[in-house]
Amino acid sequence: MQEIFLKKWEKKDAILLAKIANNKNIFDQVRDSFPQPYTLNDALKWIDIHGNKQPCQNYAIWVNNEIVGSIGFVPQEYERRHVTEIGYFIGEAYWGKKIATAAVKILLSIIEKEKKYSRIEAYVYAKNMASMKVLQKNNFFLECIQHKAAIKNNTIEDIYVWVKFLETT
Repeated sequence: MQEIFLKKWEKKDAILLAKIANNKNIFDQVRDSFPQPYTLNDALKWIDIHGNKQPCQNYAIWVNNEIVGSIGFVPQEYERRHVTEIGYFIGEAYWGKKIATAAVKILLSIIEKEKKYSRIEAYVYAKNMASMKVLQKNNFFLECIQHKAAIKNNTIEDIYVWVKFLETT
């Protein structure tokens, strides 16, 4: 049985982050701000920026004492301060093992404890059916499709907007 948990990123994790993130198949599913190739220097910079945020918003995904991916949330501001966006990736060697589904469930429990957000959003490229299944299994619903909303690898792509509502007090 897999033991899946989330842990704050630390500098010592940078080598493992670079190793799993330096993958064109992962890059094809995430925003272009995600470097490709993904170097050790990129990992160190990212951990420097995100590793000390309070409260923690980005986590390493651990399975059986091994880092297999990353997951986090980005709080929105001003009139959208009740909204947060989630994002995640799993190392390709770990695809299809229900790790992302479990990691999203854990992240949702962290977000819910903050009692600050009533809307969680996730944006997925049309080709990323696996990520859409992860969101469905975590009770997100497809709110809309933004047609021709992004350019990825010089191709115009549709973006699927997935949403989950939370109760706030």
